[in-house]
Amino acid sequence: MNNLSRIRFFILATFLAFTFSSCESDDPVEENDEEVITEVTLIFTEVDGTGATIGDPFQFVASDPQGIELGTPSIETVTLTKGKSYKMEISLYNSIADEDITEEVEEESDEHQFYFLGTAFVGTPALTYTYADPSGELIGLNGTIEVATDPVSNNANMRLVLRHDLDKSYPGADNPNFENFTQAGGETDLDLTFPLVLE
Repeated sequence: MNNLSRIRFFILATFLAFTFSSCESDDPVEENDEEVITEVTLIFTEVDGTGATIGDPFQFVASDPQGIELGTPSIETVTLTKGKSYKMEISLYNSIADEDITEEVEEESDEHQFYFLGTAFVGTPALTYTYADPSGELIGLNGTIEVATDPVSNNANMRLVLRHDLDKSYPGADNPNFENFTQAGGETDLDLTFPLVLE
């Protein structure tokens, strides 16, 4: 191979390498479907032994204008009364896009589920949570909480984890206090801890 042939071969090889690398850079980038949530509201209403509501609802809010998972959210302390039972609703909102994320989670109920962890729910729990979503699907947007009459401590933390695209049939996944929730697969849309005080 003479010098001219070598130069032509080198130019052709360089051109082909450039062409293939350009094609690879045009491959689509996998999108992240994780929702931006800027506000989480826990709405409590006391209930009696029959499940009938008593008094007016009251709420506690965690918020961050950048997104709770992205920033440092402002989190209110949840205050509940020992020995009482409550209906608890969770509201999710994205103020950046003015979207009610609660509706989206309800619409995709087979793909979403909350887990309730932290010292309030696991170990020697001060709170007992039961799913009570109207659809019958285990989501955690609606549930009931029973507060222990004589808890080990008057202070605890309520960790709320919202999982997306998990396998709900995985053994243990139907337990609202499933600490090994990652074993059921999926991704975390929200992982937020509220301080809890019991009076």
